[in-house]
Amino acid sequence: MNPPQYSIPADLIGPFLPVVAALEATGVPYHIGGSVASSTWGFPRSTQDADIIADLQPAQIAPFVALLQDDFYLDVHAIETAVRQRGMFNLIHLESMFKVDIILPKRTAFAAAEATRAQATPLTGTPGQMVRLASPEDTILHKLQWYRQGGSVSERQWLDVLGVLKTQNTALDRAYLEHWATQLGVVDLLADAWDEAGLVE
Repeated sequence: MNPPQYSIPADLIGPFLPVVAALEATGVPYHIGGSVASSTWGFPRSTQDADIIADLQPAQIAPFVALLQDDFYLDVHAIETAVRQRGMFNLIHLESMFKVDIILPKRTAFAAAEATRAQATPLTGTPGQMVRLASPEDTILHKLQWYRQGGSVSERQWLDVLGVLKTQNTALDRAYLEHWATQLGVVDLLADAWDEAGLVE
């Protein structure tokens, strides 16, 4: 089954791609997750922000900032702190106010597995342009984590999970999903999602 094409709205591509280009130009390993990934693999929905997991190193901060500082609001101190603490920081496109959250990956087995499984995916309306996107399975796992961390009340996160499950269905690596859902403590939510999606585990 061929992966569906990237479905980010055309008016969001402009403010979003410069960050990807800056990461690529400075040699930072990255992949896009969050609602952008779930809209690609599942049911599209509008979004005013993007989540990018990026393994930015201290020596890469200055060239990365130099490429974006004219068009984005950014805080160098916040970036340095996030890199040091493996946390996160955000960039805001000044013209559109589109927000990009840059998340530093934790030094965990799951983060390592996720990075190796990220997929080069085409953008609609931009021939030849490819971006690194979190896999459908890792998108589901992160959404389930966020759903639980938010008190299991976010309808948006839950619908994103169901959308990816229903759209990808038999293309999903279920053994991988079950393994990491167990490790991450969301295996019960995964079972509930399979059931609500009307799919047999």
